[in-house]
Amino acid sequence: MTGYFAGYATLGTLLLLGVGFVAAGLGANWVLRPHRPTPEKLATYECGVDPVGPDWIQTQIRYYVFAYLYVVFAVESVFLFPWATIFALPGFGTAALVEMGLFVGFLALGLLYAWRKKVLTWT
Repeated sequence: MTGYFAGYATLGTLLLLGVGFVAAGLGANWVLRPHRPTPEKLATYECGVDPVGPDWIQTQIRYYVFAYLYVVFAVESVFLFPWATIFALPGFGTAALVEMGLFVGFLALGLLYAWRKKVLTWT
């Protein structure tokens, strides 16, 4: 196959090979694994502590809010580090400085919102 569709044929072949490789691995795992379920193996397990109560409990929303805030500021640090390393390079214009200022400003606005809603208080 030559021409325009040759790249798609290569991509399709590699996709089929990849899916086949994963399917073969999962199939081999399913055939070769030992399957001896016991009540101890099927019990709910968390951090070495025996389960107490029902398996469906409500978790307070504040834990999720803390997790989201952590993700926001982890992403901020991931984006700020490369920007800070190339800031001293020549040709780094004011447009990039303004863009990074807007980025940090939006994150600061999110932190201010969380602080005003008293999300950051633990008790």
